[in-house]
Amino acid sequence: MSDFLSLLVEEFPRVRSGLQVTLQATVLGALLALVLAFALGLMAGSRLLLARGVSRVVVEFFRGTSLYIQLFWLYYAMPPLTGYELTPLVCGVVAFGLNFGAYGAEVVRGAINSVPRGQYEAAIALNLSPSRRLWKVILPQAWVQMIPSFTNLLIQLLKATPLLWLISAADLMTVIQQLRDRTGETLTAYVTLLAAYFALAYALTTLMNRLEQSAKRRLGLATTGSKSLFKSRGAATTAAGGNR
Repeated sequence: MSDFLSLLVEEFPRVRSGLQVTLQATVLGALLALVLAFALGLMAGSRLLLARGVSRVVVEFFRGTSLYIQLFWLYYAMPPLTGYELTPLVCGVVAFGLNFGAYGAEVVRGAINSVPRGQYEAAIALNLSPSRRLWKVILPQAWVQMIPSFTNLLIQLLKATPLLWLISAADLMTVIQQLRDRTGETLTAYVTLLAAYFALAYALTTLMNRLEQSAKRRLGLATTGSKSLFKSRGAATTAAGGNR
């Protein structure tokens, strides 16, 4: 154990660089996934058959194929086909964004559909345009219900980042694995990885909980204070105006 910890301190700049790659893949992949989730989720509720069809095909394709295959296809198969070669980090961001964006699209679609029908009717009665109904009335209520599911997807995305090791990205997993190979201390290396990913997951969960509380306050919903990772989350969030 002492050999591994000594080497960990000695190679701290590399460890820090690997952590930065992991965080970049997580944050950028999550941002891409969020954009795709809203785009595909809103298209799924469109009146246009073509838009609904495109959304359904894209969502089912990326949900129905393995993230491993998507990652390998972008890194190994796409360059011979297109002549363009992406860096390992960019491949990871694109693969994570497409895969988790497809799952997020179902979250968006379900949350929008769960907004009480009375809210739509009230917005129409106020003579709001379709775009204003969506952005001022429907999405603020749906957003509160999306956050718990988005939190789960974000943690799943973080836990998928070690796959970058398979395409030679210098992420945290890759650096720790190299230190393990040099010292032969498997247990210490993987305990260190467990602790690091748990700390990252806890920080992201805390951040998302704060975001959820802020969204609730904007709707005038009661909040119960800061949520701990060890406290259970309610199964559903009641939208403003949902109970009459």
